[in-house]
Amino acid sequence: MEQSQTLRRVSVAFVFIAYCLCFCSAAAIPAPPLLGVHPLDERYFDSQLIKCKDGSNWFSRDRLNDNFCDCLDGTDEPGTSACPRARFYCRNLGSRPQFLFSSRVNDNICDCCDGSDEYDSSITCPNTCVMGGNIEYKPHVKSATTSYLNSIGKKESRVGGRLEDMIQNLKGLKLLAIFQLAIIGLVLALRMFRRRFKSRNRRHRLRDLP
Repeated sequence: MEQSQTLRRVSVAFVFIAYCLCFCSAAAIPAPPLLGVHPLDERYFDSQLIKCKDGSNWFSRDRLNDNFCDCLDGTDEPGTSACPRARFYCRNLGSRPQFLFSSRVNDNICDCCDGSDEYDSSITCPNTCVMGGNIEYKPHVKSATTSYLNSIGKKESRVGGRLEDMIQNLKGLKLLAIFQLAIIGLVLALRMFRRRFKSRNRRHRLRDLP
């Protein structure tokens, strides 16, 4: 009886550990980027109560990109066409990022080379970002200077875009590999424990035989 109870406890412990690993791996996966928001502006939307950049209003985080314009400058709708003054940011990894007028979001025309501006339209835009490049960006600034764009080397920019893609892919692969190894280890340990438990039972039975 004591051995069977011990086996049950160990099994429950293994299940609990596996559940914790699943939860931790899910928590470790980075959250997807905010739609239409430049990476340098993402921290601006971290709080639960957010102020419009022009100071005209406040809005809660659950009203971000809800397709209803709360801010006159469109701070709350960077990823929709609800606010006429809003701007949509195309990441265009592997090519040149750009800002679009909100009226061009989900208008059934592919404006971003990565197709992100038509996420909820009736067409599917292929990813055609092949040029490589990047644009210097500062919050509240909508475009970079021409002199800076001319100084960027095409080859260096292309490598930078590819490296960013590779880093994101490697992060996901590492998490998946760690999780798979942990599950395999748990299964092997449980099998070894069961074998030892069975061998002990056999020994006890042989000893009890007259």
